[in-house]
Formats: sequence, structure tokens, C-alpha cells
Amino acid sequence: MAIAIVDDTPLNLTLIQALVRKLAPAGTEIVCFTSPREGLDWCGAHEPDLIIVDYMMPDLNGIEFIDAVRQFHPADVVPILMVTAAHEKEIRYQSLTAGANDFLTKPIDRHEFDPRVRTMLALRNSHTRLRSWNDDLRQAVIHKTADIVARERETIARLARAAEFRDPETGAHILRMAHYSQLIAQRLGLEPELCERILSAAPVHDVGKVGTPDHILLKPGRLTDEEMAIMRRHATIGYDILKGSSSPMIQLAAEIALSHHEKFNGSGYPGGLAAEAIPLSGRIVAVADVFDALTSARPYKPAWELDRAVAFLKGERGQHFDPTCVDAFFDQWSAVLAIRERYKDDEE
Repeated sequence: MAIAIVDDTPLNLTLIQALVRKLAPAGTEIVCFTSPREGLDWCGAHEPDLIIVDYMMPDLNGIEFIDAVRQFHPADVVPILMVTAAHEKEIRYQSLTAGANDFLTKPIDRHEFDPRVRTMLALRNSHTRLRSWNDDLRQAVIHKTADIVARERETIARLARAAEFRDPETGAHILRMAHYSQLIAQRLGLEPELCERILSAAPVHDVGKVGTPDHILLKPGRLTDEEMAIMRRHATIGYDILKGSSSPMIQLAAEIALSHHEKFNGSGYPGGLAAEAIPLSGRIVAVADVFDALTSARPYKPAWELDRAVAFLKGERGQHFDPTCVDAFFDQWSAVLAIRERYKDDEE
């Protein structure tokens, strides 16, 4: 513990220090100041367990001292005991209003001093323990929440791997499009936590393809209208796999799975939603997913050149894609290229 005593009279300091020494636990630091300014500086740089201050002092009286201390130490954190003359009732009222927790009258009566100081130190000790318990609880909650988020991310990663086993061409694709999605979200000014959630949820945008037959999913040529209708079911299949979770991350993944093939002009699927009726997460992932799909080789097509893919996205601005998402994507073009380089396909 640390106890500060502020009194401009050295004799009073010596007396109060001796009384405190008999009450304080072993190892308590007792600091004394005849200058209230020096005492205030010390109290500002430390968090004492108790402050005992006299009222009548030059330069800075006790009430002014308490006012200043309360700017950085609330009354429920650091107790202050004011010492006043017996006749100064109005001063005592002002000291309590200023933030003193208790007061003593001069001359100091040891039988009154001892229980008051013991009580204040006991309250301070209880507050310190409670604050420590609260800190421990807060840390436990943080760690527990981190564990839950880590398990959610692991679940999503395993779902993404399941889809990858069905369609091995998409291994690096899901990493690239997830990071592109995060870039767009960040540029749009979304909360950092939501940007991280989009990064984690985007990789399972096509998890519904686990329900698509191989002869359609892996067909090296163009799909027929009937085959395309079956392929398009993967959006609702993915949603059905992910929906109903209590996890915000998996809820977001379900939203992305269902909406990332909607088009801004309303011609997409499965719901034919348009403009802002499409969840923002779906509009973000649509840009990231299509760009990477165009610039990646597939069994049914070669990879497009970057210039051609860029022209396509800009040409579909306001048609297929949300204009703000397209602009956010190209506003960070150097970061897009860095992600593309970092997560190359194995054959590259």
C-alpha cells in the first residue's frame, strides 16, 4: 500500500505519520509533503491507497487539493481523509462536496483517528480486490470469446475444405476472394470486427457446391440450361447448410452463400434481389468472387488477362455489381495485385 499525507506543518506530519504507521500493513509506503503542490504532483503520478490532507495550507488549500486530485482519482477509487479545525463545519461540508470521503477535527484524537483510517483502508482493500476480480473476469471473457471465434473459424475453414475436395480448382481462389472481400469492406469503412468476419466467412460462399453432381460441377464445357439450373441451386444449398446458427460469423457466412450471385440490377439468383435489397456482404463478395473467377483458369475456360477482367467489372458497374463496391475494389488496386501474387494457384 501507499499512503500520502499532506500538511504544511512538519509537526502535524510527524504525528499523523506515526499514527498511520501503527495501523498500516507491513511494507506500506508512507509519503509526506509539506508542499501541497508537490503532494498533488505525486498523487497525479501514483494511485495512493489513502490520502490524508489538511485544510489550512498556503498556495493550495485542502478543498482545492481534493478538487484537483478528483480529476484523476474518483472518490470510489482513492479515499481522502480531510483534517480540519473543530469549528470549521462549513469547510467540512465543502470538503465532502469536493470529494472527501471522511474528515477529522483538530486536535486529532487517536481513538477517533484509528477506526476511521482502518475503515478507509479496509474499503480501499475491498475495492482493489473487487477491481482485480473484475479484471480477471474480463480477461477470462476475452480469452473465452477468442476461443469461440477460433473454433468458429476452424469450422468455416473445414467447410471450405470440404467444398475444395469437390472442386480442387478453387483452393487458392477462396483465399484470394476472401482477402479481396476484406479489402472492399475496409474501404467502405465497415467496422474492423465486421471486416475480419467477412474475411473469415467469405471462403464458404460456395459450400453449397457439395450438393452439386460431379458431372455438372466438373464439366469441362459449357453447361446446358438444365445443368445451369441445377448448378444455381448451390446458393440455397449453402444457405441451408449454414442457416440457423447462433454464431454471428456463421450467420454472415449463410447470408453470403445465399446472396453472392444476386445482381445489382435484379437479374441474379436465387432471389432476383436488386440494389440495396441485396445484403452488403453479398454485394462485396460478388465483386471479389467474379474478379478472381475470371482471372483464374477453370476446366471450362482459360484465365482472363487482367485488363479484360478490369474492363468487365467496370462495364458491369451498376448492372451486375454495386458501384460503390467496384470503386472500393479498384481504389486499392496495388493491394489487390499483392494478394493475387501472394496466393497463387499451385500450377503457377
